[in-house]
Amino acid sequence: MDHLATSADKLKSNGWKVVDTSGFLQLVGPLWQRMVDGTPEFALITEDKHHNRRGLVQGGVIMTFADRACGMTARFVSGKPTLATVQLDTHFVEAGKIGEILITRPRVVRSTRSLIFITAEVTVDKRCIAMANGVFKILKNES
Repeated sequence: MDHLATSADKLKSNGWKVVDTSGFLQLVGPLWQRMVDGTPEFALITEDKHHNRRGLVQGGVIMTFADRACGMTARFVSGKPTLATVQLDTHFVEAGKIGEILITRPRVVRSTRSLIFITAEVTVDKRCIAMANGVFKILKNES
């Protein structure tokens, strides 16, 4: 648990804040966010609960992190409150180790009236561990 407090302190000192989440993401998180030059960045401190059978970061954790970060970025750039993931392609490049901090800076590739295309690299320090490309549909406000 000591590395967790150290990592959290490191993120806080660099301007990161915990994102208020509920549901499934609350089980995966906490998720961290900060703005850099008007662009959102996201972080996840990997913990023992994130391990797979080989003791590395479970791929589903990386996919969930990429999906949520891309979705939040789509919501931020569109100004629309409700979006849904239509497609998320993920390529695992290298293993993540428990205790490392995953970071992503999703980038909008194209935005239409109803779809937003986003790409993201999930990194640890300078290492790319995964790449994700997502398509997000802007939903009509449900009342």
